[in-house]
Amino acid sequence: MISSKQIMGVDSTHICAVNDTHFLLPRVRDAFLNMQQAAQDLDLDLQICSSFRGFDKQLSIWNRKWMGTLPLYTLNGEALDANTLSDEEKIHAIMLWSALPGASRHHWGTDFDFFDQANVIKQGHTFELVTQEYENNGPCAKLTQWVHKYAEHFGFYLPYAQYKGGVAREPWHLSHQETAENIQAHFDIAALHEQLTQSGILGKQAVLAALPELVTRYTYNKGIQK
Repeated sequence: MISSKQIMGVDSTHICAVNDTHFLLPRVRDAFLNMQQAAQDLDLDLQICSSFRGFDKQLSIWNRKWMGTLPLYTLNGEALDANTLSDEEKIHAIMLWSALPGASRHHWGTDFDFFDQANVIKQGHTFELVTQEYENNGPCAKLTQWVHKYAEHFGFYLPYAQYKGGVAREPWHLSHQETAENIQAHFDIAALHEQLTQSGILGKQAVLAALPELVTRYTYNKGIQK
């Protein structure tokens, strides 16, 4: 079992290289490589566009979105002005598309975002990681259909396949189910509270006040709890 520091992305000693750019847990890397080869046999280029992301990088994304130097969007993709939002509204606007530092599944080494690199290049497409690229005639649509059908054969599932009132739908986000569920079962909210208390996260008071709800709603994708 990995430690709380590793779960929060503070310590990265639990992960190993998939290639020069991306990192996963050893078990997850091996499962991904097996799945990648199976896709390649069908001329589908299953590649990772985002994998392990540490606490500091996630914190940088959060703070820039909080300040408005990175954009915020509604569920329908409409731009929001961070300066017009309350702290609570800003938290939910950020977490619709970006995880809370320390509570991102990308810290765990179990999760990654995939795309069809060869088809993106073949189409001369400027890749943006948006849902339209994974649907209809999008450059990643054929691979997405294959992944949805066969991911479970390699131990993977899509934790954000549906919008449930938490994270927006992410048809590109894969997770190694057994490993991720084990980590989730050992997730330490108190340790995360302490880590965020000591960090330079913006909106700290509002985040800490709602922390258990935020983890349940977004990290676990359980949506709004009634």
